Order: sequence, then structure tokens, then C-alpha cells
Amino acid sequence: MRVIAGEHKGRQIRPVPSNQTRPTTDKAKEALFQVIGPYFEGGMGLDLFAGSGGLGIEALSRGLEKVIFVDRYQKAISTIYENLKMLKIEDQAEVFRTDAFRAIKAAGKRGLQFDWIFLDPPYGKVSFEDTLEALHEHQIVSQNATIVCEHTAQQTLPEEIGPFKQTKSETYSSIITISLYQYKE
Repeated sequence: MRVIAGEHKGRQIRPVPSNQTRPTTDKAKEALFQVIGPYFEGGMGLDLFAGSGGLGIEALSRGLEKVIFVDRYQKAISTIYENLKMLKIEDQAEVFRTDAFRAIKAAGKRGLQFDWIFLDPPYGKVSFEDTLEALHEHQIVSQNATIVCEHTAQQTLPEEIGPFKQTKSETYSSIITISLYQYKE
């Protein structure tokens, strides 16, 4: 695994040494960032179900100011810390070992709002509908935010979930689909 572009382009990052996470492949990560815009001018990101932290780290490398990483598995949390330290970007991140829904609630209590939210949960184990509804309920999605959902190509997400509308959905290598949501206009 590596960082595809930006400040840390080409740097290796470690995967989680476990079968409890499924890292986003470099090819899928590259495709995803070409879809959402290759670079950012600041902003705040939330990497739920972060695994090794690959999506959030890529976003930091491409210009996000800060990313909060969340995963419930200790091996994932240790790997995220290791990757952040290796790239010397610990000051741009917060890392939490907790359930995604608890993290959403805690972010709401802190008054945080995110411009980019990356959702790459274990396939078939988490409801995207429930997750997006929780994001809205706890008011952590900024007005112009993009929510990035990575799921299997066999799973079709609804055109609308609560106040969010799907703006794009593309399948890569017949395995992974990336669906993007934003607030309805």
C-alpha cells in the first residue's frame, strides 16, 4: 500500500496485520480521488471504519488540513498511529478507537463539522442508510460536504438517504463501487 499523490506521493503505508479489515487497493484509491477531485484546499475529513487509515492519509497528502480516524479494532488503531508517525503527520490527525456511531455522536457533541467523510465499512456489516442518518442527526456534515461510500458492486445504495442525494456512483473492476452523497440542493 502506498500514498498515490500529493505531498507524500509514493510513500509506503502499512496495512493492518489482520483479516478483520480490507484495505482499499491503490487502484481503487486512485480512481476514488480522481472522481472526488484530485487535490483539496484545506478542509476537515472524517475516516470512519479507517482500517490502516489509507483514505484519510491520502486526503491529508492531497491537501486536507486535518482528519479524524475512527476504527474499533486495536490492530487498526495501532497501524494508523504507526502510519501517521512514519509520515510525520500526527499533528494533522486525531485517532479514536470506538464504534462509528459513538464517534459520530461524540463529534456532534464537540460541534465538529466535516467537509469530507469517508465510509468504507466491512462489506455487508454496516447500514449506509443508518450511518448517513446518524451523520445528519448529529449535525457533523458541513453544508457543502461530500460523503464517500465504498461498497461492493452487488450492493446498490438508494438515490436519496434522508437529506442526502447521491451525486455519483461508479464501479471499478466489477468489485468495488464508489457512491458519493451531498446535501440536496
